[in-house]
Amino acid sequence: MSTTHTRGILTAAAAIVLAASAISITAAAQAADNPTGAGNHGDRNTALADAFNGVDRNTNWQQTSKLKLNFPTYHTEGIAYSQDHIFLSAVQIIEPTVKFPTPQNGFDRTPGKGVGHLFVMDKAGALQKDIVLGEGDMYHPGGIDFDGTNVWIPVAQYRPDSSAIIYRVDAATLDVHKQFEVKDHFGGIVMDKQTGHLVGNTWGSRRFAEWDLQGKQLSTWQNPNYFIDYQDCQYVPNSRMLCSGITNLPQTPAAGGTGAIYELGGMAMIDLKSHSVIRDVPFQQWSTAGHVATRNPFKMTADGGHLTMKVAPDNGEEGNGTEILTYEATVTPAK
Repeated sequence: MSTTHTRGILTAAAAIVLAASAISITAAAQAADNPTGAGNHGDRNTALADAFNGVDRNTNWQQTSKLKLNFPTYHTEGIAYSQDHIFLSAVQIIEPTVKFPTPQNGFDRTPGKGVGHLFVMDKAGALQKDIVLGEGDMYHPGGIDFDGTNVWIPVAQYRPDSSAIIYRVDAATLDVHKQFEVKDHFGGIVMDKQTGHLVGNTWGSRRFAEWDLQGKQLSTWQNPNYFIDYQDCQYVPNSRMLCSGITNLPQTPAAGGTGAIYELGGMAMIDLKSHSVIRDVPFQQWSTAGHVATRNPFKMTADGGHLTMKVAPDNGEEGNGTEILTYEATVTPAK
């Protein structure tokens, strides 16, 4: 057999292996439909979408528990739940960014320095592993999503119009895979289990992008909503994403001083096919450190009309440190 023929067979075999790997990732993503990884039934379970459409500003949310995390958590960003673990992303700031008087080389501020963390905990909140993510100036993890097999994490520069790495972490083995890089700051990501594609949101969630698993951008669109900046999102069947976030609004001097701000929190359901906001509602309950609860990490589940929301708005050095807060409410699901 010739060397050229042998090389051709090996190349074809490698292509088959890569294709099979991509198919297995997509198939695993499409097999899951809730943040716990339990009770998967394809992409048919619309309980969360139906229940969230019953949420309004008068929904009676009750805080039912606090889980104190007893390790350094820095500035928390995103949260996700698998069957065995709690995953929490956070950024450790070593040198803060500094804004330029005028933009330089397309940037409005210095890159700063930091360390990106993905904390892996048991269900009691005990730290099991600290996975360090990022490269160079890309050290800022954002909102994360669990697809039933993998946790997806964007790690970006801590400035707009920059760059990011999209990571995939196997929730069972905790193996880390660098999926691809993108040329912008992406601060949140979900896996659309109907398409097997990834959807991310940029700095301030002003723009969305959709990629295949090799990082090819398939579409991009502007956020039609200016109510809040989305911080942490999750996939919701069928082809929807549920996001929480915050807008910092200036206060009058009489309401807290010349530098005071008001944190407006909220949640929004977005249709990944039409790119429209289906429903958005404010959320105004507060953490131990005085932050609105939807400030950063956020995940929600539904059991019929009973909703359970997990949030972790406080940084490690604030108030009582980072606490995972649980809020519950009962609504009438949409028909």
